[in-house]
Amino acid sequence: MDQNWKDNPKLSQLDRGKLDMLSQLAMQGAGKSPSQMLPYIMSAAARGKQAGMNFSDNEIDTIIQVLKIGKSPEEIRKLDQVIQLMKMIK
Repeated sequence: MDQNWKDNPKLSQLDRGKLDMLSQLAMQGAGKSPSQMLPYIMSAAARGKQAGMNFSDNEIDTIIQVLKIGKSPEEIRKLDQVIQLMKMIK
């Protein structure tokens, strides 16, 4: 994953701790298939919640928008599928 995503101005309002967590998540999740990403993201969300880190709906939407930048239509479709699965589980 291109590390320039962290410099996106849409993320400028995000707490530094949250941005650091996302950076670590992105590095560890690199190369995972969409089917591998769902359990990985769910596990990371549970760890973040245990650490007292909660993301607002607006923060989540912004992060998703940034993650889609530069992705192919197929990658965006797969990302949308993972997001839909997460919403159904939540």
